[in-house]
Amino acid sequence: MVTGASSGIGRGVAVELGRRGARLGLVARRTETLQEIAGEIESLGGQAIAFPGDVQDANAVRGAADRFREKFGVIDVLIANAGIGSTNDAAELSASEVAGVINVNVIGASNSVAAVVPQMVAKGRGQLVVISSLAAYRGLPKSAAYCASKAAVSAFFESLRLDLQPRGIDVTIIHPGFIKTPLTAGRHSQMPFLMELDVAVEKILRAIEKKKKSYAFPWQLASVVRAGMFMPTSMYDWISRRNSFRE
Repeated sequence: MVTGASSGIGRGVAVELGRRGARLGLVARRTETLQEIAGEIESLGGQAIAFPGDVQDANAVRGAADRFREKFGVIDVLIANAGIGSTNDAAELSASEVAGVINVNVIGASNSVAAVVPQMVAKGRGQLVVISSLAAYRGLPKSAAYCASKAAVSAFFESLRLDLQPRGIDVTIIHPGFIKTPLTAGRHSQMPFLMELDVAVEKILRAIEKKKKSYAFPWQLASVVRAGMFMPTSMYDWISRRNSFRE
């Protein structure tokens, strides 16, 4: 079951899984686009069902999961990918925009987990995957809502792992860097180690197949970001103010 399957990473992951013969439940808000992707997956030899819905609506996500199970019998893997970005200077902070980002990126992920985890626990197996971001590690300029949402969702899934791994459920947290998707399109600032979508999808699926607990890439940018976690605050602030990727 893949949320946010109508574009970007979600679409790329879903199509590649379909190419490998997976049976997929696709969740996103754009009905027509979602049906087109389901058709593409079917043409590649996979099976797919489109479930139009908003991850912010817990009942809609639960309904999609129920219909998916009715069709295929079980949900082996959840890929909680649905997410939106936000680019605002703090001087122009919009409380409603912050709430929107949190609702999609964090509450949407929790709604998705709640829709599948009881059955996984009952069967004693399954895998929960979340697409977080390297932005989860520390705050970035003009990214308060986005960084907060990704830090929250990473911590949320880490807690899930501690609770659920003893029950046979694996949890994988993916922290990508910059990938060519609609989320990064139109930016004028240079994005270091910008990666093609198909390359990123291959890395994500490899991490899922290996059931990695956490996977951050590309390694070059991930290494820099992790180093930032140990920098003195004054040094981190000086560097970060001179490197905004949200222009």
